[in-house]
Amino acid sequence: MQQIILAIAGKPGLYKLVSRGNNNLIVEALDATHKRMPAFGTERITSLNDIAMFTETDDVPLMDVLDNLKKLEDGKKACINEKKASGEELRAYFSKVLPEWDQDRVQNSHIKKLITWYNILVEAGLTDFKDPEEAETAEEK
Repeated sequence: MQQIILAIAGKPGLYKLVSRGNNNLIVEALDATHKRMPAFGTERITSLNDIAMFTETDDVPLMDVLDNLKKLEDGKKACINEKKASGEELRAYFSKVLPEWDQDRVQNSHIKKLITWYNILVEAGLTDFKDPEEAETAEEK
């Protein structure tokens, strides 16, 4: 799942990789519209698997943060309204998700985007944030 879910700079929401063209990717919006469109190489396209959050020690992969959020919310949408919450509320909520996050480098806008993306993924029914092999390895440790 992680390789096919994409974020495109300058475009809201998340996109699923549908196909590859000669000079572009065909992506489908994960929102209710399911609109398909081309994404070109000139756009900054990032797989969610390649994104990490800053912490006081090592960077934590976004999929681990999303999995923590899923556990906190029992697989449901986030209980906080990221658009109306104050900065203090966002930071307090995110401390429950990732206690060791770097408070100097992670901005309120990053937390809002994370919550928005999580809600999009939950609505789309994409909640397997970790590969089954990774989950087994983590449980063995």
